[in-house]
Amino acid sequence: MRAALPGALLLLTSLLLTGCEEAEMGPAATAPAVPHSGISFPDGWRFSADDEPVRAERGAVSTTDYYASRVGLDILEQGGTAMDAAIAVSFALAVVNPSAGNIGGGGFMVTRTADGETSALDYREMAPLAAHRDMYLDEEGELTDASVLGHLAAGVPGTVMGMWRAHERYGTLPWEALVQPAIDLAEGFEVRERLARSLRGSEESLRIYDTTREIFLPGDAPPEVGDTFRQPDLARTLTRIRDDGPDGFYRGETADYIVAEMERGGGIITHEDLERYDALWRDPVTFSYRGYTVTSMPPSSSGGPTMALMAHILEDYDLTGMGWQSEEMIHVMAEAWKRAYSDRNQVLADTDFVDVPLEEMVSREYAQRRGADIDMDRATPSEQIGPGLEVGEPTETTHYSIVDEAGNAVAVTTTINSGYGSKVTVAGAGFLLNNEMDDFAAKPGFPNQFGLVQGEQNAIEPGKRMLSAMSPTVVTNPDGELFFVTGTPGGSTIITTVFQTIVNVVDFGMSVSEAVNAPRVHHQHLPDQLYWENGGLRSEVVEGLEARGHTLQQRGGTSGDVQAIMVLSDGSLAAHSDPRLGGTALGY
Repeated sequence: MRAALPGALLLLTSLLLTGCEEAEMGPAATAPAVPHSGISFPDGWRFSADDEPVRAERGAVSTTDYYASRVGLDILEQGGTAMDAAIAVSFALAVVNPSAGNIGGGGFMVTRTADGETSALDYREMAPLAAHRDMYLDEEGELTDASVLGHLAAGVPGTVMGMWRAHERYGTLPWEALVQPAIDLAEGFEVRERLARSLRGSEESLRIYDTTREIFLPGDAPPEVGDTFRQPDLARTLTRIRDDGPDGFYRGETADYIVAEMERGGGIITHEDLERYDALWRDPVTFSYRGYTVTSMPPSSSGGPTMALMAHILEDYDLTGMGWQSEEMIHVMAEAWKRAYSDRNQVLADTDFVDVPLEEMVSREYAQRRGADIDMDRATPSEQIGPGLEVGEPTETTHYSIVDEAGNAVAVTTTINSGYGSKVTVAGAGFLLNNEMDDFAAKPGFPNQFGLVQGEQNAIEPGKRMLSAMSPTVVTNPDGELFFVTGTPGGSTIITTVFQTIVNVVDFGMSVSEAVNAPRVHHQHLPDQLYWENGGLRSEVVEGLEARGHTLQQRGGTSGDVQAIMVLSDGSLAAHSDPRLGGTALGY
């Protein structure tokens, strides 16, 4: 078994196959078309219901970036498992997708092995030991922007330790072989449109700090399509990680660079913070929806519990009979979402620090009580919906999905929070730091940058992990077999986006490409607005929802970036990358 593809060969292969996903499918290229549901999207919607997913017989990878998908597929073709590929993809995304891929942030991983074992890995960032409850308030008690921009916004990064813990438990290929492809990419890769567009769109913010401008705006301008983008400092950091594992990041030279950057910019992460960080294996949240079993993340993610509550409320309603994206269907989903987000925002938090009524929140009995006051004729104003549970003591992200030949599945969502995180690049180390501290309730009862109004449970404490919406998810069918792997970035919209992909395939029989391409809606309790993607709802549905009392807000741009893989009835795989941001699904 080869340890890794040589860097030059990896890069050459990537460039030769640019834009040629069909070349990756091998024998599966002749497979029959995937059945589609026959559901039609609104006339004004910009994505097709007829897109064919990538077909594969042995393994598939779907990520937001072609190079990262190619790295993952290379690992599978070398005999690595889905878990091996997930580790390699994570490091590759740190190079080719700097707005969200990271070693300066954190994330969550949900796995399902071929024999049915499930696990959840929490490598969320932690508040530094010097953090305190009111650290982002000014003298008048008002919120500042320090939780979003600059050195003080950074939590202690978790990605490197997370990948190490994943390798300890599930890795089959050598650690060095999984980090090396990212090093090869950091030494230089050809810029594609997705990265060029991202850097152009963020050029102003990338100029705020010199260390960031020098790396991401070489020659004082964003790289253009076809340019070779080199990140030598990052290559050296990744080399230390390859050679020394987590000690190559949390101790030694890289740690010195991080602490020096903190001291230079008024941040508070110390050597002690870095040395004490660890990633944690937790019991995943597992719940049933119409006979399918859904496995997702527990706190410090809110994804699993919130989706469980939504699902159990909505199981009492015949969504299929209502019709996809009918006025009635969207109304009842929005009402369920309001109630679920109200509980999410007030009672969920890091369970190592606060008591969370998790068992009750994910129960069918509670869902029946919680949804009992839904009026099918009128929207309930959000101000009338408080949390239904009592507690004890007090948008830029990326997702990828992988399934291997044996049937192992991995769903990973990772982030540095908003686009390019805190905008601070660690001098000498070449990577951006997160601004995850904003995911705490910096001022309980007031909205964060995603509009989420959260309570005391999620207030800042030293060593605490901030609440997240990230929801990497694996679904098995009523026979207990792997069926669907899904996830997305999108800040507060992550949970409703992931849930809608599940509804699309379970309730409406959509193909993976239909489920991903379909227009989405979103409600998060506060603000009391039902969001819909531009062109994604028929005018008569909008009018009907407004007549029921909903306040609708059309959103431009994108809503999520789903990466999904479906296991078909013949055992083959169908993978699809969201066209909203231009990712790539590959298979063999």
